[in-house]
Amino acid sequence: MTTVNVEKLSCLAEIFTRLSKNGEHINRASDPLLWANLEQERDAYETLFSSLGYDLRVDSRGFAWFHNTESSASSNQNTRRLALFFMVIFEFQGDAGKPLRRFTDWRIDRELLDEAYNQHKEVLSAEGISLNDFPDIAKTAERFGFMSKDAGAYYLLPAVYRYLDHFEALATSIEGDFGLDDEGSALDSYKEEVHES
Repeated sequence: MTTVNVEKLSCLAEIFTRLSKNGEHINRASDPLLWANLEQERDAYETLFSSLGYDLRVDSRGFAWFHNTESSASSNQNTRRLALFFMVIFEFQGDAGKPLRRFTDWRIDRELLDEAYNQHKEVLSAEGISLNDFPDIAKTAERFGFMSKDAGAYYLLPAVYRYLDHFEALATSIEGDFGLDDEGSALDSYKEEVHES
């Protein structure tokens, strides 16, 4: 059994508080002090949290969260809305020639959100998401550590890799290349999957 020196866990209270809020993430980019302590004392944090019944996941791309296989109706709704929101943004930026793996560099302002929504209005409306919902979804993404706001615009944080990985796996399984060919896009595949379930 690993012994945990709690004195070295200088950010324990704040890390636990943040991660234990259903679905929140810590990101290297937006939480450098927390991330540095978490990264330096990763084994101790994993041991301690595991003994408390939490499954700490730390992704080397710069984000961490408590993995939870149980979910509530509200978290399912948030997850679904966030998935569509991010998929629309990735699809829109991909169509504009932006490299998907550079998503942390994208400036996401109201104009981009309006254009992305209008481009995918049909599927978003079918899911009950209006243009007026987009700012609220962005605030939810910010609260969960997927986006940060600076100078009137949002920026995607590394935790969004959790969604991007899923989108790419979905696109691969449908034999697409994430919307960059003439055979259809990942969003088209997602529309088919949503309507089949």
